[in-house]
Amino acid sequence: MFNFLKPSPDAKVQVPADKVEGVYKRKQTGVLIATCISYLAYYIIRLIFTTEQKPIMKEYGFSVGQIGLILSCFGVGYGIAKLFMGGWVDKSNTKNFLAFGLYLSCIFNAFLGFTKNFYVILFLMLFISFTQAMGAPACQREISLWFSKKHRGVVFAVWASAHNAGAFACVACIQLATLLFSGSLTMVFITASVISAIIATLMLLINSERPESEGLPNMAEYSGHVELNEKGESTAQELSDKSFADILFHDILTNKVVWAVTLTSMSIYIVRYGVMSWIPSYLPTKGFSVEWAKWLVGIFELSAVPGVIILGLVSDLLKGRRSFVCFLCVIAMILCLVTYFTSTSKALITVVLFIMGSLIYAPLSLVGLMVNEAVPNYAVGMSTGFMGFFQYVFGETMATALIGMLVDKFGWGASSTVIYIAAGVAFLLLVYLVFKERAIMKMEDQVNQTK
Repeated sequence: MFNFLKPSPDAKVQVPADKVEGVYKRKQTGVLIATCISYLAYYIIRLIFTTEQKPIMKEYGFSVGQIGLILSCFGVGYGIAKLFMGGWVDKSNTKNFLAFGLYLSCIFNAFLGFTKNFYVILFLMLFISFTQAMGAPACQREISLWFSKKHRGVVFAVWASAHNAGAFACVACIQLATLLFSGSLTMVFITASVISAIIATLMLLINSERPESEGLPNMAEYSGHVELNEKGESTAQELSDKSFADILFHDILTNKVVWAVTLTSMSIYIVRYGVMSWIPSYLPTKGFSVEWAKWLVGIFELSAVPGVIILGLVSDLLKGRRSFVCFLCVIAMILCLVTYFTSTSKALITVVLFIMGSLIYAPLSLVGLMVNEAVPNYAVGMSTGFMGFFQYVFGETMATALIGMLVDKFGWGASSTVIYIAAGVAFLLLVYLVFKERAIMKMEDQVNQTK
């Protein structure tokens, strides 16, 4: 039934040596465009319900609590599903997997437009969370297979910024549907699904699965640079006959770097959602109007895009020292957090939020790359899913549910305490990762110099 998801075998006919570079660059361009635009379309589907929650409450008669339950159901489902989808994509035809997940998301999202039943919507959102979990692992696996370590930082940062563009595209889809169909909620969901399905089809045409299935050498051979994990083993192998359980145990759970990066990511997720989710409620206590506080959420998100790309490029210029760049970002982030929570100046708080977007999203982008680079290429999807599980099931939950309960009981000082602790944990873990990264890079230099 799912034969189209089975990985293609290595090509029998190889691209002639004199044409490898040209074909590689053309395929890389297609992969970058396809992963970015496909992920943008994933975010259109993902954010439609969230963006339209006010009209939904008004038309369907849902309470804030019911909307919150639906959204939390999505978050938990997404976090759990990401682990399993990551393991599945490692053994799949990656480009078909990416498109298939988006097609399924479009179908379930369209169904949302034809029911007002709370429980049906709850289950549909759960199904959407499962299919949405197919996107990031597929994209990250493709980037790891098609781009070398010296270019991967900026490529990954460009891809990671696609979710910001997706948020804008989501609003554009809503406005288009509202204009064309007189504000019909049913047509809002259908319009988003149709546009995303068209994107999935177009991107499928320009995407590529993996180099060796296209008659090209794998990235290690092409770049001439061997990448190693913490045990000094090459990470170049694209496919493996190992079972899901074997990969999870031997390449993920026993990998110290994977654990350190994952917990760093979870800690920064607490900071991200602990700041972003509560901006509309916290800033009015500092004298901001409710409307201006809402705009600052957008400023916080959009200001991150150029910063994330620049810092991704910096990590490439430093020969892949992702941990070091993250470490510097977290130090600056802590200084911004102190200012954000203690200052009474509206201008200063606005500037700090503008800067802090990059200082939070750049490490989140780079740790996603770091966890992929810490494992063999046949385990990239699972490493993404493993980290995503901790980000959403623990990180986002602590930043929203836990902070909400603590603020109700102890006031906003409790919010800053949780965020400071999370930032401190990220700082300590990155100290370890900076030294570990340095040791791994020394091993890589020794291996590549003897070639």
